[in-house]
Amino acid sequence: MDLQHWLNEALANHEKWTADYGTFTPHSSLQVDPALFGSALAELQDRLRDNYPFFHPRYAGQMLKPPHPAAVVGYLSAMLINPNNHALDGGPATAAMEREVVSDLATMFGYGDQHLGHLTSSGTIANLEALFVARSLHPTRGVAYSSEAHYTHSRMCGVLGIEGFPVAVDGLGRIDLDALEDLLKTGKVGTVVVTPGTTALGAIEPVHLVLDVARRYDARVHVDGAYGGFFTLLAGTDLAPEPWEAIGSCDSVVVDPHKHGLQPYGCGAVLFRDPSVGRFYLHDSPYTYFTSDEMHLGEISLECSRAGAAAAGLWLTLRLLPLTRDGLGEVLAAGRRAAVRWASIIRESDSLELYQEPELDIVTYFPRTDPLTLSAVDAASHRVMETGMNAAVDPIFLSVARASTTAFAARHPEVEADADGARVLRSVLMKPESEDYLDTLHARVLSLL
Repeated sequence: MDLQHWLNEALANHEKWTADYGTFTPHSSLQVDPALFGSALAELQDRLRDNYPFFHPRYAGQMLKPPHPAAVVGYLSAMLINPNNHALDGGPATAAMEREVVSDLATMFGYGDQHLGHLTSSGTIANLEALFVARSLHPTRGVAYSSEAHYTHSRMCGVLGIEGFPVAVDGLGRIDLDALEDLLKTGKVGTVVVTPGTTALGAIEPVHLVLDVARRYDARVHVDGAYGGFFTLLAGTDLAPEPWEAIGSCDSVVVDPHKHGLQPYGCGAVLFRDPSVGRFYLHDSPYTYFTSDEMHLGEISLECSRAGAAAAGLWLTLRLLPLTRDGLGEVLAAGRRAAVRWASIIRESDSLELYQEPELDIVTYFPRTDPLTLSAVDAASHRVMETGMNAAVDPIFLSVARASTTAFAARHPEVEADADGARVLRSVLMKPESEDYLDTLHARVLSLL
């Protein structure tokens, strides 16, 4: 895709639009010396080189990749106008786009036409809003989440002044249903967070089973799909459908288009199955909502100013890569295929051991050391990561995840527990190019052992 061509198109269209309103003289206070601009820009470009190559499949560290060119062009097109999606007055066009993409997301998750939702600046804020509504509905009851859930939930419970209850996980890093039910029996929990795709291991928690347990105790269910939510597109083809189909019966769901939705940071989203929860957002702004009697997005959001450009970038992307298995789903499927194939290669390796079978696009593994102890595995994993990322020639970029002694014992009892847990190597293959680059990546990891 010729990004330069489409960026030029966006700039040309912006100039045509602005010309419709007549010419004016820009204020002298905004003028800068072209030579100074060039110098400052050169410094910026030089400083930006102090980044890891998120765009390249040799980067398999964290959940980072560049946005799709369509997202860049869509974002830039709206950014030049700089609409604010807080009120319809601040961004009529992008507010309409936001409603459209939120409707698309709601359809993907199985929500009906009567839903409530909006984009946010991050998954953290999206989860905060879901828990804010949970507290409003159950002010005296807390929130349960697995010990492998993202730390945002315990943090946001603190922000909201409600009690958070970490729940033990099973041998695959998913919320333990028996432990959850024991907690629900106490009556202390009003909302259960379930994560279809944990950020450390990519483990798919059983949304359908959690939903059954929670409903028996009059508890809400919130789905943290910030990382894994878009894998709903693979349900019934590449993935077992039950957890994903159950999302449509859950009370709220969060997803991050700036992860698997190919968008630039920050673009999160929160959706509620019951639109009546909008009553908890009610407020009055005598100078903001004045040109339309329609619902303004700021009336159903904890955030006020939000970039309309984020809606435009997502809208344009979904016009080209719709929320279908053959559209955006194929992008996710490529990364998952890479993870599954790499797991198969690691199982046949004499030098590496698979820590846990991948369910999505995260692979966890560790060097086979002699002696095979937690301390040796920890040191070897860290050394491979550090050596790979600091190599002057042919670097690769991995990450590590810390596994507890208990978690290691459940998966690899053959590893001697001579330390308090160990780091294992972790690779996120969320770029579809990882599928073709996998053999090169694997060979480079082996060379570092």
